[in-house]
Amino acid sequence: MLHQIPTEKLGPLGAPMTHAVETCVHCGFCLAACPTYRELGQEMDTPRGRIVLMKEVLEGTLPLEAAQPHVDRCLGCLACEPACPSGVPYRDLISPFRAQMQAGMRRSWGEKLRRFIVGQTIPFPERFRFAAWMGRIGKMGGIVGVLPAPFRSMLDLVPEELPPAQHWPVVTPAQGERRARVALLAGCAQQVLEPDINTATIEVLARNGVEVVVPAGQGCCGGLAWHTGDLRSAQAFARRNLAAFPSNVDAILTNAAGCGSAMHEYHLILRGTPEEARAEEFRKRVLDVSVFLQRLGLREFPANHADSLKIAYHDACHLANAQGVRREPRQLLRAIPGVELCELHDAQICCGSAGTYNIDQPEIAASLGKKKAQAVIATRADVVVSGNIGCLTQLRVHLAKLGSPIRIRHTMQVLRDAYGANR
Repeated sequence: MLHQIPTEKLGPLGAPMTHAVETCVHCGFCLAACPTYRELGQEMDTPRGRIVLMKEVLEGTLPLEAAQPHVDRCLGCLACEPACPSGVPYRDLISPFRAQMQAGMRRSWGEKLRRFIVGQTIPFPERFRFAAWMGRIGKMGGIVGVLPAPFRSMLDLVPEELPPAQHWPVVTPAQGERRARVALLAGCAQQVLEPDINTATIEVLARNGVEVVVPAGQGCCGGLAWHTGDLRSAQAFARRNLAAFPSNVDAILTNAAGCGSAMHEYHLILRGTPEEARAEEFRKRVLDVSVFLQRLGLREFPANHADSLKIAYHDACHLANAQGVRREPRQLLRAIPGVELCELHDAQICCGSAGTYNIDQPEIAASLGKKKAQAVIATRADVVVSGNIGCLTQLRVHLAKLGSPIRIRHTMQVLRDAYGANR
């Protein structure tokens, strides 16, 4: 007997999910690209396997609890998409499926509590800063060892010292003749863990003739909620940003890969709502800062200096796979005199951060993080550079565990420092 997905009964997200399932021809090209398959070696922990599982759940022929562990273990890194010859839009299936099935997923009280804490802290910088501060106290007090594994992994991500909070003017004028006007997403976790990334971004843009607006009413991009199936919260964050960001700018910029990827999916998050058309227009204006700068062209190149710098560049999954941005950050880094850029072994494999993955799946995340750190160390680089705060945090933790002195920086920080070194 043939079964079909009841697309109409699934609501606005039913059609994208059905299309993604029907596009897959089960060829298996995604297997080698999938980090969880490489870690676990199980067919059901591959994109192809998960598509089959989700299809059967949607058709009503498989109970959700049979598929849930494998769906939960998906990083959402989208490495399967560029590897797929059929062009399966896996992103149109995994997050909508989680959102559609969230109410029916069985979770322990510990999981529910952890997800609640994460959802109520990380997207809100002030709350997150307080939680991180409390986490530092907990680490110093030696309570880490008595906590459940997921809570220990949360504390592992808290740095020994939090940088001071930074604040940015609503408008930073361009230096010299204005070439463009942009709006910048400030992010949430990044404001707490590494606010200097925003400062560096604004400085580099202004130096290149770009006026930067940091809208006061903005909030979290909604990515953390969307990727964990909390559709209502994701929609609330998306609506807030639709209202906050001005229309009289040349682009809406992000400097965190996960945020950019989430904002590119606002049309999906808000599908079937009155804001869907507006979200479609909004997402077309969203660009990673490296793409915008490369298209605009650097007006001022860093001057030559004596120090050479060996950089290992790490592709953030939601920059390389979700947004197709690989070339532009490398071109900006190569524009710095004295820079030697080197590539990582297995560069296409996720570092294990993936939003809250290193909290939700700490063992797999730790294994991936260690391997990525080892790949970085093997390059003998002076610094590892990436375009996503989650990746930078993961690299910091695992390089420190391996005793590596390699510095961790964002692309914009390296470019800003290169300018500053030659003033």
